[in-house]
Amino acid sequence: MQIMKQLLFFLIIITTQAQAQDVHLTRNGKITFFSHTNIEDIEAVNNEVNSTVNSKTGAVQFLVLIKGFQFRKAAMRQHFNSDDYMHSDKYPKADFKGTIKEVSKVNFTKDGTYPVIVEGSLTIHGVTNKVTATGSVTIKDGKVSTYAKFPVKLVDYKVTVPAFTASKVAQVVEVTVNCSYEPYKN
Repeated sequence: MQIMKQLLFFLIIITTQAQAQDVHLTRNGKITFFSHTNIEDIEAVNNEVNSTVNSKTGAVQFLVLIKGFQFRKAAMRQHFNSDDYMHSDKYPKADFKGTIKEVSKVNFTKDGTYPVIVEGSLTIHGVTNKVTATGSVTIKDGKVSTYAKFPVKLVDYKVTVPAFTASKVAQVVEVTVNCSYEPYKN
């Protein structure tokens, strides 16, 4: 009986380690959003994005704190986080949980850039929608990085723009995700 317990414990350890080797993690990924109108361009960057990619299953997750977005003007940041726009105190984070479709086409052991399609659920401002985005996974010297650019319609996430600034904020913003990962070590 003792041998069976030891064998079971050993199998659990090996399985956990094998799964951990498939997971890549970052705590300083980058998400940028860009809003263009004839009156003003607005860009914000967040360099504190948490993300994981599982090279075996294709599972992808991103978590970003809304207050982490930096703007070129302090007033833009204040307005963005206010109850007029993102309600950052009520909805402090945005997240994405999805899957790289056909992850088997990405060779995580060979340098190269691999086009991918990612499908999943994006939650912003307390609203969750299904999202499909094209992007890429790049392998360079054993390191994994991801890139994607996709539009987000503010109305789809119940983000309203006050009338007095409506001409300065686009109704569709361009979101760019750029993350470099390290292998997860438990």
